[in-house]
Amino acid sequence: MKTSKKHSITLLALVVVLFCFKAKAQDKADHSVWDQILILNVSEDGKVNYEGVMKDSPLFYQYFRSLSNNPPTEEWTREEKLAYWVNAYNSIAVKMIIDNYPVKNINELHDPWNQKFFRIKDKRYSLDDIEHKILRKFNEPRIHFIINCASSSSPKLMNMAYTAKNINEALEKCTKDFINDPTKNIITEDQVSLSQIFEWYKDDFNNGNVTEFINLYSDVKIQKIPKNGYKEYDWALNEQL
Repeated sequence: MKTSKKHSITLLALVVVLFCFKAKAQDKADHSVWDQILILNVSEDGKVNYEGVMKDSPLFYQYFRSLSNNPPTEEWTREEKLAYWVNAYNSIAVKMIIDNYPVKNINELHDPWNQKFFRIKDKRYSLDDIEHKILRKFNEPRIHFIINCASSSSPKLMNMAYTAKNINEALEKCTKDFINDPTKNIITEDQVSLSQIFEWYKDDFNNGNVTEFINLYSDVKIQKIPKNGYKEYDWALNEQL
């Protein structure tokens, strides 16, 4: 009888532990819906079928609500938080487009960067809030190459959601791909013309040493950036034609 009672208590304790673990796990954002939307509607070169996303809008809005309802906590890992906020930024940009579609340029929208579009409990966030007050605070310069503001000159929107498991690999791959993409940067032995991202966020790259940062990833090494060595940013919608 004593053994049976002890066994029952042990099982009960195990059930309680498993339940608490499961409840805690469910508190973390699930990015699988966003992953499926991206797989179905984003090409390998990062072009978006916005009309296709609109057809999947019930699922998309479900994902968007799940982000609002399951924000990061102190228990989340750095990778989990980073994946959450990058997915939030990218999905907000897409939602702003489909909510106002058709548009040719995100800047056609009313104050797109400062519009408090995303809500967590009683606090609202804009794209600028997420980028400057949250993502840049990670002190991770490569985040500039995985966030997408629905524009042709932006780093391409990957056709997968970011997770704690893939975020570090994605940061490295997307940075290298962006720097060596001739549609984003021209880096040859005879010419250097860089994305304005390197101009706008200069201090984020090796404390302002943009050349050194570029050379970590560029197939062609550069000595310096010319005075007028930045390309004009193309805000045209990153839409599949």
